[in-house]
Amino acid sequence: MKVSACRICASTDLTQFLDLGAMPPADSFLSAEAVEQVEISYPLKVAVCGNCGLVQLTFVVDPEILYCHDYPYEASITKLGRQHWQEFARTVCEMCKLSSKDLVIDVGSNVGILLEMFRQNGPRVLGIDPAANIVQIANSNGIPTWVGFFNLEIAQRIVSEHGQVSVMTGTNVFAHVDDLSAFMKAVDVVLKPDGILIIEAPYLGELLRNVEYDTIYHEHLSYIAVKPLTFLFDRFGMEIFNVQRRDIHGGSFRVFVQRQGTGPHPVSDVIDEMLAIEEREGLADINRLRQFADAVTKNREEVQWLLHRLKREGKRIAAVSAPAKGMTLLNYCRLGPEILDFATEKSKLKIGRYTPGMHIPIFGDDHLLKEQPDYALILAWNFAEEIMNNLREFSDKGGRFIVPIPYPRIIG
Repeated sequence: MKVSACRICASTDLTQFLDLGAMPPADSFLSAEAVEQVEISYPLKVAVCGNCGLVQLTFVVDPEILYCHDYPYEASITKLGRQHWQEFARTVCEMCKLSSKDLVIDVGSNVGILLEMFRQNGPRVLGIDPAANIVQIANSNGIPTWVGFFNLEIAQRIVSEHGQVSVMTGTNVFAHVDDLSAFMKAVDVVLKPDGILIIEAPYLGELLRNVEYDTIYHEHLSYIAVKPLTFLFDRFGMEIFNVQRRDIHGGSFRVFVQRQGTGPHPVSDVIDEMLAIEEREGLADINRLRQFADAVTKNREEVQWLLHRLKREGKRIAAVSAPAKGMTLLNYCRLGPEILDFATEKSKLKIGRYTPGMHIPIFGDDHLLKEQPDYALILAWNFAEEIMNNLREFSDKGGRFIVPIPYPRIIG
């Protein structure tokens, strides 16, 4: 579906600044049989709203296609990720003084790793996620989770069966929501008068600064900063009372929201500070965004030049990790089996599949050590240090790693 109006303020003043081409959904990893079938691609273009400043995709893929058929993403794969969720739950429980009387819900809860950490700190928990296969894993792990997209009907059911909630979280999911007005109406129903909403997502400022264009894919409909969020929450009688920056996923921010007037938390000075920084850095300025688009083109040229040169020298190259963001990089840079012999993964949900678009076969990480190529391109560059430590045997035997973002560089 082509987007004609901003999903936050409904303005039609949308200016496109980046076109990554047509790609299949980043999480549509293929079976061997599916590789031989027709693969559907969708436009991946980005625009900015001239009114509220929201950066957003210009085309929305049906969420049923993206999330409801054999979804392959698990949130708890890395050690760094688990540490992040532990810190998240602990600090929120301390801030809100949560007890076993309180209910925490997580929207887009995946396998339930964040809720597991919350439960260890005392409150009751409930997850909501649209991917049936992932929900099955969460429930088998003992985290009560419902299948579905968070909406007014589910919010009313939660209140009917469990009462209103003290804390609602949405980590790496708020930017996936197309109808934000319907989402916020459901939030209003489910939250206690003094309840809080916490969202965490990649921060637009870091995306631009570090040329993190691979963070752009069809699941990520919005690329958010503080300014457009203030437009949204004000429409629904809510306010941001704190923002915290986090290093995970290449640079994220955690946004704390409460009802205006009745919220229990003072509004931090950091809000005005971040709004001033965003204005100074031009996060919604079309000229700044076009500079980013030029940097994206340059990165593609540099990645292609490096990898093609290595292949001409007779070197063997594999990809290590197969995150959704890596699929944007592979497809935009046109890196297929003629450049990358194979990809490796820790996730059992992806091993034995093929990458969308480029059709690179995916094996377990042990395949890298068995084949010992000359170079390994780290697609999950945001976890590069942990990946390199886990695969130290590869580098000890002479293998070298390539990190592609913000510029391609060889390590080792």
